Amino acid sequence: MTVSGAVDEIAVRTHQVSGGGGVHLHVRETGNRSGQPVLFIHGLSVSGLAWHRQLRSELTRDLRLVTVDLRGHGDSERPADAYGDSDLWAEDIAAVIESLDLDRPILTGWSYGGVVICDYLSRYGEDRIGAVQLVGAVCRLGEPAMPFLGPRFLAAIPGLFSTDAEESVTALRDFGRLLTREPLGAEDSYLVLGTAAAAPPRVRQGLLNRTVDHDTLLARLRKPVLITQGLEDEVVLPVMADHNASIIRQAQTSYYPGIGHAPFWEDPDRFNAELRSFAGSL
Repeated sequence: MTVSGAVDEIAVRTHQVSGGGGVHLHVRETGNRSGQPVLFIHGLSVSGLAWHRQLRSELTRDLRLVTVDLRGHGDSERPADAYGDSDLWAEDIAAVIESLDLDRPILTGWSYGGVVICDYLSRYGEDRIGAVQLVGAVCRLGEPAMPFLGPRFLAAIPGLFSTDAEESVTALRDFGRLLTREPLGAEDSYLVLGTAAAAPPRVRQGLLNRTVDHDTLLARLRKPVLITQGLEDEVVLPVMADHNASIIRQAQTSYYPGIGHAPFWEDPDRFNAELRSFAGSL
């Protein structure tokens, strides 16, 4: 398979990886196989396609870029009830790292991807990774997360759990509008809505019914950390990035004025340049 973009004829390889509990995970890979690996971990009710502005960029010349569709999302398997166990999420990430033989990858987690990274680190530690990038990322769920989530996102959650088709689609459209400061174009809007609808309501409910607080783990991290945050984020508020930076002593921070929940989508040139620089500093 090839995709076009800033670099002509970028080859994208796909893999099927057996994750925690044997769940089948869909993985995409492109870029320089000898370069620093980056494993992109998406957020709630989207898929690895969210990172298309990285997979179709000049980053492919230097970095080995890998995306995974989280369990219940995209082209990965949707088990009936396998979303509340931190160990399963950890095993998913470990399986991708091992199956693709990723050598000390940067784990780049967007939104809910921050929780998944912390699930992995809680189980496996940080010896097998190179660094962490938290992008508009939440590292808490349940009551501990409430002060760090935007009111419009919290108001949308009941609709995201609805099994009524009309109510669900309306909630997903509202959720999609919260991801960026400025409205997405038609192509990206349909991408968000299509991938969001592919995750059943029970999956979204399973993800958000968890209660975790990874502050203690973050305070113990020793590997390099880059915190990337849009200052107009209405999903995960900038105070989450401030809080994480205050407890991760070595964290670098990059705040994006006028940008919402998806800096890698809204300002890909800056995001990609900073990711390349971060990778080069390891």
